Amino acid sequence: MSEDRSVLSRKAPEPDQELRYGDHPDQVIDYWHAKDYRAPVVFLHGGFWRPEYDRVHARSLGAALSDRGWPVLSVEYRRESGNPDVTTGDVRAALEALPDLVNLEAGFVLMGHSAGGQLALWAASTLNPVRLRGVIALAPVADLLQADRLGLDDGAVQVFIGGGVRNDLDPAHLPASIAPVTLFHGVNDTVVPISITESYYSAHPTAHYHCLDHCGHYELIDPETEPWQKLPAELTRLTS
Repeated sequence: MSEDRSVLSRKAPEPDQELRYGDHPDQVIDYWHAKDYRAPVVFLHGGFWRPEYDRVHARSLGAALSDRGWPVLSVEYRRESGNPDVTTGDVRAALEALPDLVNLEAGFVLMGHSAGGQLALWAASTLNPVRLRGVIALAPVADLLQADRLGLDDGAVQVFIGGGVRNDLDPAHLPASIAPVTLFHGVNDTVVPISITESYYSAHPTAHYHCLDHCGHYELIDPETEPWQKLPAELTRLTS
């Protein structure tokens, strides 16, 4: 079954504002405001950590969640093959800068898709960000060892980490997040097999795990699909 990738190229509303958390061109955040203030969503995009995939493909999700009442901060980060610490360093820097950039009195939810899901779960486990209310991981690459064994996306894990093993970046092999974790994964996902999330859930069974029928990899960031409609409900649960 082929994956519907239309969301990746669909034109979407521009963010209301662009914020900076550093001097590098990639150290920016797309910021959608919201009329009804709720705890913001901080989003980390996917793309197997490759430089050709940036935050632009996630703008449909950002705009749609903003329309539902959540401010959205979609974080860009550097993606340099073989240098994962640059990527994680940017995620750390962005999260540390957030309190000076936006109002976080209500806390925030960290959400990530695919490789961004790995980064979100890593951040929650290792950084324990202040005011983090919960993590939502969408089809995450949550077990790097298994993803590497499967050779996902032409060996993307080895390209990302630069060879060897990096259990310090691997959510399935890190301690559980103090903040609650919710996992969404579609049974029809051919990009990141659902077994990757099942491995994380086996290691961290306190997570809320939603296995979605009739759902592939990209429906979870596509507001025009039925599986996506489960995200606002989960955000309401975490932020009410």
